[in-house]
Order: sequence, then C-alpha cells, then structure tokens
Amino acid sequence: MEIIKNYISLQNICIYLLLINLLGFIIMYIDKRKAQKQKWRIPEKTLLYVTLLGGGIGSIIGMYTFRHKTQKVKFLFGFPIITIIEIIFLAYFIWKVYFV
Repeated sequence: MEIIKNYISLQNICIYLLLINLLGFIIMYIDKRKAQKQKWRIPEKTLLYVTLLGGGIGSIIGMYTFRHKTQKVKFLFGFPIITIIEIIFLAYFIWKVYFV
C-alpha cells in the first residue's frame, strides 16, 4: 500500500474527481444544446463512460440543471447507482490506503 500512497495522493484524487465531474457537467450541457438545435449529439455511451470514470456527481447535477435525459431510465437510475457504488469503493480504497 505504501507504493500506492507514493504515487496516488489524496490531492491528486481530489483534482481528478473535480475535473471528471466538471467534464460530466459540461458534456450534459453540450448534449442538451445540441439536442435543442437538432445537431449531432454526444453518444449515450460517452455520457455513461464519463459517469463510470468518476464523473457521476457532475453528470447528475448537469442532468437536472439542464433537464436532460431525465426521462430515460438508464440515466435516471443508472447515474445514481453507479455514483453510489463508486463513492463506496473510493471511501473503502482511501480508508485502506491512508488510514489502516
């Protein structure tokens, strides 16, 4: 675990999570605007991948802020479920690496 502590700091984890959640929020905005203008859209897989990579909170905030994808079950339930699982995993990881 000492090796992980040397390469993955809590600061780096926080910076990564901030950036990936900002990306999640921004792509929900971009996709909503493209939908309104009937232009090429961001694939749903991309929206889900950003959530899977840790951007769930930003994606959820973007989803409700822009009222985008709120009628689709896989987004309405998928984003929160993925996010909750990731928070539990991250809390466990941080606890094991930094506090045990």
